[in-house]
Amino acid sequence: MDAFYASIEQRDNPDFRGKPLAVGYSGDRGVVAAASYEARKYGVRSAMPSRTAIKKCPHIIFTPARFDVYREVSRQIREIFLDYTDLVEPLSLDEAYLDVTVNNIGMPSATILAREIKKRIKETTGLTASAGISINKFLAKVASDYDKPDGLFVITDKQAESFVEELKIEQFWGVGKVTAEKMHSLGIHTGADLKKMTKGSLIHHFGKAGHQYYLNARAIDNREVEPHRIRKSIGTENTYLYDLFEKEDLVNHLKEIAEETWERASKRNFYGRTITLKVKYADFQIITRSKTLNSFVNDYNFFWQTAVELLDTVDISQKRIRLMGLSMSNSQEVEKPKIYQLEINFEDLD
Repeated sequence: MDAFYASIEQRDNPDFRGKPLAVGYSGDRGVVAAASYEARKYGVRSAMPSRTAIKKCPHIIFTPARFDVYREVSRQIREIFLDYTDLVEPLSLDEAYLDVTVNNIGMPSATILAREIKKRIKETTGLTASAGISINKFLAKVASDYDKPDGLFVITDKQAESFVEELKIEQFWGVGKVTAEKMHSLGIHTGADLKKMTKGSLIHHFGKAGHQYYLNARAIDNREVEPHRIRKSIGTENTYLYDLFEKEDLVNHLKEIAEETWERASKRNFYGRTITLKVKYADFQIITRSKTLNSFVNDYNFFWQTAVELLDTVDISQKRIRLMGLSMSNSQEVEKPKIYQLEINFEDLD
């Protein structure tokens, strides 16, 4: 979807249309959750501190997020997708992969199908979507960002390798600012540069992700569209208006986070074995503290007790804290070792 949250706000409030708009809180600790295309012309982006957004665009309008509305619109769009294919893998409220190789209406052209889906989304929600069409997830994702807003971009199998070679490394899925800077230091600026690197070298520098970069540089992505993605973690985090340094305040705020996390986990029947505390100091240094248990945590009191124990390991004597987060993960069953009863043929021991 194109500027999803901001576009919904502009749809529902005529006063916002055609104007720079940010969804979020405009205060000192505010962060832009989404920016309209009018705001993006000034360099305003999602996840940007609100103060920075206001400096870039002093006349920007801020409006609070309405996630209940965004979720309902997302549900409407998902229903449209499911009319065409059961293979829908949501990435977020505003983005999904669809495998339409075999589809519910027998349409042989993915391009025609994408146009029809875009048209139905516009008719149903009043919003525009951009579609990327290609032979795998990596290329489809790149294509979806290539012609925004209201775009439709196709990368055919014959175009794939040459297209990837010309991509800037920042356009590769999964390559953020820090990774891009590291790649630049290695002389990697384009897909063609990345393609020259050996698999071993990429794994050495980037760990497991190096293997995926090696494949993507060759326009290869063997991941299937997974309609039922397994949730790996659940959690909550809060950024505070004022930096925290008193232990009592930290415990009180941690309790709020723990209760919200537990409520979310209970609603989804999600229980893990690993509890992780995330802390961001006032100087933006981030640390985490984790504890993995032998059994699933299905009791709130034990969950809360473990959270407090993790907080006790955090040094608050030198720095104040601006953010805390708490999550639960590792929900998979631990495979128990198999025990075999061996049979001994005593007759052979004579």
